[in-house]
Amino acid sequence: MTRRSITFRVLAGVVVSQLLLAGGLVWMGIGFTRRQLRLSFDSRLLGSATSIAALVRYPERGPGLRFDASRVRRPRSRVHPSFYRVLGSGGVVVADTFPAAVGLPPPGARRRYWDFIWRGHPYRGLLLSHVAILDTEEGRSGPPARLDAYYAASTAGLQEEVAGVGVAIGAGSLILLLLTLLLAGWIIRRELEPLRLLAQQAGAISPRNWSFHPTPAAQAPAELQPLILALQRMLARLHAGHQQQRAFLADAAHHLKTPVAILKSTLQTLLQRPRERDEYVAAARASLLDLERLEQLLQRMLRLARLEQWAEEAEPRPLPLAEVGASCQAALERVEPLARARGVALRGSGLEYTGWTLRADPDDLELVWVNLLENAVQHSPAGAAVEIVCAGAAGGVEVTVRDQGPGIPAAEAQAVFERFRRGDASPAGGFGLGLAIARAIVQAYGGAIAVLPQPSPGATLRVVLPLAA
Repeated sequence: MTRRSITFRVLAGVVVSQLLLAGGLVWMGIGFTRRQLRLSFDSRLLGSATSIAALVRYPERGPGLRFDASRVRRPRSRVHPSFYRVLGSGGVVVADTFPAAVGLPPPGARRRYWDFIWRGHPYRGLLLSHVAILDTEEGRSGPPARLDAYYAASTAGLQEEVAGVGVAIGAGSLILLLLTLLLAGWIIRRELEPLRLLAQQAGAISPRNWSFHPTPAAQAPAELQPLILALQRMLARLHAGHQQQRAFLADAAHHLKTPVAILKSTLQTLLQRPRERDEYVAAARASLLDLERLEQLLQRMLRLARLEQWAEEAEPRPLPLAEVGASCQAALERVEPLARARGVALRGSGLEYTGWTLRADPDDLELVWVNLLENAVQHSPAGAAVEIVCAGAAGGVEVTVRDQGPGIPAAEAQAVFERFRRGDASPAGGFGLGLAIARAIVQAYGGAIAVLPQPSPGATLRVVLPLAA
């Protein structure tokens, strides 16, 4: 399902909210107008009913009451005439124009106003109970007569006025809605312009063009500041990774070129003229050594690539529990022949403790310690000692490897873990991948590796790994 644009969704939200607002205004306007018109209509009913009651007179001679119909106002509409009824004492009808089909409330009823339908038209009536007659005759004694006056008028005009008010409010609301949409669309496009420009600048990034110069985060809108910072950090990581890959390929090609060139030169030399059997055997053995070196380089490169890919994908693997001390002891045994050949003593401390366990491949842990120990042995002079120490750390285990070699300058403390990085004192047979592989394995298991500052001769590398829960 295709997602609509942000502009469309925001405008849709504005339309819905404005429609709800307009509907509420129309409803409230109609309700308020109907109430005010009803109050005004009731006031007119009261005035009309009072006027009808005032038309009742005493006769000049004799008992009873007389109604002066000549003074009744003519109805404004023949379709919606007004009705009245006047009752004297004892319920005597003095005047009456109500249709027989219309039911009236009894005299003295508590409900003064009532509504009814006559010939499909709405009406509203009013009852005035016990109204004193206003006519005063000379010579007539006793209290004035009391009247019950009914009056009713059509409310069709009232409903038309209410409908007109509703139409006026609705039309005004729609006009305001249209103006609001135009203004909101313009504001949204203007406010989203920095996002569009940011997308254009990000889209122009390529392996040949890494320039990215958006609006400074401090000057950008608050909503875009996290996005700009995240893009800058991501781009910096991608650029660094791209450069690292290019450097890796260049270094790999350089290191592969040398043994291949040697093999090619050896074979070309053999083919230049016939040789004795011993010469062929010597050349074959030399080529085999070069092939073994080439195979070791390729294996280390592939292992490093797999480790980094696993660390980036962060996919869980079913790993056994491995003891750090046991893996360090196994690494000491593997490096012992090299140390003996170079006259370097190996020492271990804290390796017998079996409480430091973590989820890891034992071969990976052993390879880390082997690479660190081999690096330390190769940089140590004859008669020196290399020590590996295991100790507890906050939430993990700490393994340090110390040697008595020339040490690592502080400026190169991070560079020693780069691929194919070899110091001036590195042995000629090294590839410069040992520490890079060690760092990749440690980081893959959520640990950290670093060079510790040490004023005395030698170098100290520390590895911290989290223990299994």
